[in-house]
Amino acid sequence: MYNIGIDVGGTNLAAGIVDEKLHLTAVKSRKTDREADTEGLVRAMTELACDLLAESGISSSKVHSLGLGVPGTANRETGYLEYANNLPNCVGNLCRGLEESLGKKVYFDNDANAAAWGEYLACDNPPDSFLMVTLGTGIGGGIILNRKLWRGINYAAGEMGHMTIRYDGEMCSCGRRGCLEMYASGEALIRQGRRSMEKNRDSILWKLCEGALPCLNGKIICEGARRKDAASMQVMEEYTAYLGEGLVDMINIFQPEVLCIGGGVGNSPDILMPLLEKYVAPRIYSRDSARNTQLKPAVLGNDAGIIGAAMLYACEE
Repeated sequence: MYNIGIDVGGTNLAAGIVDEKLHLTAVKSRKTDREADTEGLVRAMTELACDLLAESGISSSKVHSLGLGVPGTANRETGYLEYANNLPNCVGNLCRGLEESLGKKVYFDNDANAAAWGEYLACDNPPDSFLMVTLGTGIGGGIILNRKLWRGINYAAGEMGHMTIRYDGEMCSCGRRGCLEMYASGEALIRQGRRSMEKNRDSILWKLCEGALPCLNGKIICEGARRKDAASMQVMEEYTAYLGEGLVDMINIFQPEVLCIGGGVGNSPDILMPLLEKYVAPRIYSRDSARNTQLKPAVLGNDAGIIGAAMLYACEE
């Protein structure tokens, strides 16, 4: 039996067929029409799912359910996407339309929750408690307690990026100052890297960017650090100090068995994880305990959202 997962992004819709062992057997994507209304988005997802099945040769009768990971607040009681700043015209019932058009039970959740659920299921021995932080354009997160996704009373739990680490800090798009997202997201890392390049004209980052400051990204900064470039290492140390402060707060509050780091920056675990472990370990409140939270890198990469969405049915059973 298979399940279909759709990761709804502000740039792309990505769909995949996932088997019971979490193997992604087929995948297909298309550009997201950010001006589309609810009916338009449902129509696009229906077409994508049908095309995926046709191209894979898998019969619809072998599909158990469909899951959606959406970039906003997913009200699972009503089936409504209640808020999505990247899809402003799609506030409406996504589940009903898909169920009617595809004839399958539809499950949906926040995209970061879906990614966290996928990574959780991918653990060799899934723990009772698990947190995931995704480092992308912003910072998302998912919370799993007692082997269930924790969504809060309004399905908006897990906004890790909007805890304040500097009360008088940079203005965030959420309306508050000093949010973790402004200092430890992928975009924040790029800003920090560009400032460093302007001060350090001999940094290898200029060579890796071919002299073009706008071409800098997190992968390039990590590569600079990998090559022992002093400026790159300084950027990564500053970045992981900001991120580490947020992770310490999360550990102090939840004390999860595992805290998983994913997203674009997380794709360079050889650089990121040792720096984070060095920063976090001596600062957590429970540092003298015999057992503490394990920091681990994500393993599913960019497929986590699709796989987690496809397996959302398992969170309800």
